[in-house]
Amino acid sequence: MRGRPTTGQCGLLLIAALVAHCAYAAKLYRWTDRDGVVHYGDRAPAGTPARNMKVLPYVLPPDPTARLRIERDGDSGGYQVWAENALAGPIEVMLDFVKRENTQGDPPLPARATVPARGTALVANLFAQQPGRAGSFELRLESIPGDPSARPRDVVYRAPIAAPRVGQGYGGRFSHTDVQNRYAVDFAADIGTPVLAAREGVIMQVASDYARAGLNRERFGGRANFVRILHDDGSMALFAHLKPEGALVRVGQRVSAGQRIGLSGNTGFTTGPHLHFALQVNRGMRLISIPFRMPGVTPVTAR
Repeated sequence: MRGRPTTGQCGLLLIAALVAHCAYAAKLYRWTDRDGVVHYGDRAPAGTPARNMKVLPYVLPPDPTARLRIERDGDSGGYQVWAENALAGPIEVMLDFVKRENTQGDPPLPARATVPARGTALVANLFAQQPGRAGSFELRLESIPGDPSARPRDVVYRAPIAAPRVGQGYGGRFSHTDVQNRYAVDFAADIGTPVLAAREGVIMQVASDYARAGLNRERFGGRANFVRILHDDGSMALFAHLKPEGALVRVGQRVSAGQRIGLSGNTGFTTGPHLHFALQVNRGMRLISIPFRMPGVTPVTAR
């Protein structure tokens, strides 16, 4: 994700840390009790008659992948810039200046750091190039899931759905042309088809509140519901286009191969219901997909 500029003033005590959020759809429930009192909540109360219930869709900003924290360093008179990881798996971050005046970083920006699961890491120290003179800066923090030093092993993966049938495979011209998806496979699957973990791992990331789909890449690209599983060799499996509220697992949960993790759907940039599966690694602030072996599946585009 790309962060909004974060602003700060060298020599001032107050720093405003701004972190970018992406909007996702969610649900708000409104109902009237027996006494005629109207209530609102994010969950429907049990036993409420349907005539008294109304679902109100709204936009909810989710937690970002990484948060930026800036602390005053009393010894040097500068600032420490930390990255906080919100995921249950490692991420790589890159910090850079958007604007700066009389400010420099140690190490020089852009600076990268690997942040452990649910952990923090010091990315850089900022200080005035000319002490005694006022300075200012704006920062941008980018983050990518995965440890860039991961070394995937040659593992046999099990099919993520029963009776798998490939609709779009490696290098598919519709949406498998970029490095993140070049070695992805789309499996034909009706909405609600059980999705299974292809390999043992830890649930690293979950998105399940998005409800729309379409062929506008700019509008719907990257908006699908998904589950990301981190494997013990640092590789990550992505299961995307799940139905709304179709994730059956929680972040941080360990799952075994073949365990049910979600329900397929039709969300995001898609022509229709299917399951998108990709094996990915982080290679220097860039997610790339890699080939995988899966018995009974020929990962080429069906003709």
